[in-house]
Amino acid sequence: MTTTPDGRVIPPAYADERAMLDAWLDFHRGTLALKCSGLEDDQLRLASTASSSMTLLGLVQHMAEVERNWFQRVFAGRDVPPVFDDSGADGFTLQPDRRLDEVIAVWQGEIARSRELITTASLDDSGRLSQQDAESLGGSGISLRWIMVHMIEEYARHNGHADLLREGIDGVTGT
Repeated sequence: MTTTPDGRVIPPAYADERAMLDAWLDFHRGTLALKCSGLEDDQLRLASTASSSMTLLGLVQHMAEVERNWFQRVFAGRDVPPVFDDSGADGFTLQPDRRLDEVIAVWQGEIARSRELITTASLDDSGRLSQQDAESLGGSGISLRWIMVHMIEEYARHNGHADLLREGIDGVTGT
């Protein structure tokens, strides 16, 4: 496997669909972790602009919640509480005493559970959407394939936010 200079594994140029989806999802998970590395707690809490409250720490909390929602609630049908009860439904709200090491550990735990839940699943296996989500997507069933593509999109979009946040904090650009 080829890696980037920062150690992330580069997704293969040729692979079956499942291996490709797994690799790209892991690449984007690693990118978010990289964007947070080497920063102090107060830097992780800086918003990118005055009009936004988004922070790197909030992004990691949010992605822990997104992992739990799509893989545990939707795909596995588990009735699990929010990851951080005190961080709002989307996970973005910061708590003064919650530090990056705790948030990363929780997020990595959610990623591990996500991997466990899908390790033997087919991309055609289905999860069930909430009634509200089913109404907007046109049905209650949703394939693991759709979930994985959505997760790659979710991470990629938020990694763009993380790029801007990190650049505003210490000038570091790129991935």
